[in-house]
Amino acid sequence: MTGTPHRAPHPEPRRPPQQAELAAFLRAKRTRLQPEDVGLPRGPRRRTPGLRRQEVAQLAAVSVEWYVRLEQGRVGTPGAAVLDALAEALRLTPDEGRHLHLLARPESRHEGRRETFDDPGGSGRVTPVRGSLLQLLDGIPLFPAYLTDHRLDVLAHNPAARALFGPGFGTGRADNTARMLFLDPASRAGQLDWQRVARETVGHLRAGHARHPGDPRLAALVAELSSHSPEFDAWWNDHTVLERSAGSKRVRHPEAGELRLHYDILSTGPASDHLLFTVTPADRATEHALRRLVTAHTGRTAGTVVHPITAA
Repeated sequence: MTGTPHRAPHPEPRRPPQQAELAAFLRAKRTRLQPEDVGLPRGPRRRTPGLRRQEVAQLAAVSVEWYVRLEQGRVGTPGAAVLDALAEALRLTPDEGRHLHLLARPESRHEGRRETFDDPGGSGRVTPVRGSLLQLLDGIPLFPAYLTDHRLDVLAHNPAARALFGPGFGTGRADNTARMLFLDPASRAGQLDWQRVARETVGHLRAGHARHPGDPRLAALVAELSSHSPEFDAWWNDHTVLERSAGSKRVRHPEAGELRLHYDILSTGPASDHLLFTVTPADRATEHALRRLVTAHTGRTAGTVVHPITAA
């Protein structure tokens, strides 16, 4: 039998994940703005929620065709100046502006940072916790302190953290602070500023997702939280981005009562995504209550817990 063999048509190429993420981010951010927010007339017969693509292009001084291709993932690597103009046009916060650069310029996520998840088995490798950091945790006896990675998995904590967050902190459902916050009813009830703290947590995970778009463990966590928490699902899909460094919150503790707390979040260096969380009292009453609580609990138990890996 002769003739040219039949060839199946080539399938449409799939959009790379980071391009799909960029497109969704841009759509979410222009949808939240109204023309009057950016000094543009609303005009009659407006059906588009938020800004139109041509309005964003006008504000950023780029062509409409180019901006449409950007949202469709059909643009190469945009220049930093163009991205800055888009960030200004969309009224992005500093965190959101950095997020835009990470999505649109993937090479920027590797600058000064080592990826920790790209093991051949796809299990999401975790960088070992430095021994000096474990010593630091043990050296903060009166204030709760713990270490997480970009997924908010609890890697290590001191006894004061167990006193504040419960004896199971760092294990089971409490091995991840986002899972604990959204899926543990007792933890949720104890957070008197739950909505604000929870929304910040989603924003932190969204920022981590931009730096580690192929992390399977982070993807599994997001899927779990999205399927079990309507609030998480809504906030994840509105592309909230927040990189917290400090804040305050109110907690109702079953033994110590209402506590007013400050928290600080410190990066442990560019070679890893480990974060050191410290919790300190915000007023004199909380200082006394926290001291009594920690003293009572640390008299019963001692030692730093490392989870889920041993220290390097």
